[in-house]
Amino acid sequence: MLRRCLQALAAQTRRPDEIIVVDNGSRDTSASVAREAGARVVACAMPGIPAAAAAGYDAATGGLILRLDADCVPPSDWVEAMTRVFDDPEVAAVTGAARFIDGPPALRAPLLAAYLGSYTAASALALGHRPLFGSNMGFRREAWRRVSARVHRDDPEIHDDFDLSFHLGEHHRIRRVGHPAVGMSMRPFRDRRDFLLRRVPRGFRTVFRHWPDDLPPVRCTRRALRTVRGRARRRARAGAPT
Repeated sequence: MLRRCLQALAAQTRRPDEIIVVDNGSRDTSASVAREAGARVVACAMPGIPAAAAAGYDAATGGLILRLDADCVPPSDWVEAMTRVFDDPEVAAVTGAARFIDGPPALRAPLLAAYLGSYTAASALALGHRPLFGSNMGFRREAWRRVSARVHRDDPEIHDDFDLSFHLGEHHRIRRVGHPAVGMSMRPFRDRRDFLLRRVPRGFRTVFRHWPDDLPPVRCTRRALRTVRGRARRRARAGAPT
């Protein structure tokens, strides 16, 4: 799956400036597959997806960070289209769409709607805004630097993109783009025990790590106060003697 993902990235209409693959204690040939494809391999000894994702973001050198998973297949214009969204200087974080590329064809669309629909609806209730989706998302490196010390990278049972949504959404509006849709595996539905005993509890754990300090009304109030203070500072600077 990783080799297939890297081949798709190599065929992009707008080649990425760098490709980072995080080796989070792999025991197979993933690291060598990544190096053979020209990717930069970053080792992360701390276990868990949150630590691995954060290590990759920390290592990025470009102004924009795009994220997808090793079992994803981006369309050929993924990098170009996602990068174009950031031509708007007001955009700091983007979440994208997905499609299943394996499993029974007749079930792909309805299961995807159920999977992403439930994640988005439940997350939005906890956040007060739309969440990021880790298989297809992007954000400015400066936005990551602003929150990198506060994400829960040391907790392997945290839902990492949900956690990042709390932190980036505190300061920025998360924009959704419907194109391009990244191809992804239907693996969330292959193991019901994994879904119910690992994925769902991680979602609840992420919420409880943030609440009550990050209840939606509290977050909205903080953001409104920052906006008011920012306007006051700008007015003060405009009226100050030069």
